[in-house]
Amino acid sequence: MTMTPPSAPRAGAKHADIKEMSFERSLKELETIVARLERGDVELEESIAIYERGAALREHCDRLLKQAEAKVEKLTFSSDGQPKGTEPLDPQG
Repeated sequence: MTMTPPSAPRAGAKHADIKEMSFERSLKELETIVARLERGDVELEESIAIYERGAALREHCDRLLKQAEAKVEKLTFSSDGQPKGTEPLDPQG
């Protein structure tokens, strides 16, 4: 008879509170984590835990930025300088 090991909780479920955080709050916590890791005064086990949380925060910030970019539009103007509408913003163009 073989035993099935218990499944590990999903990484997203471990940091479920992050989904509700604003971009600014997420970024502030991520900056705090980076500063703690750079100082090097955190024990290994805690370093791993806060690194994982930092990765989840970074993904959340990235997702929020992509959502914001999708909402940003560029104003378009006619040849006489009058506004004529909007179009999606192309940051590369």
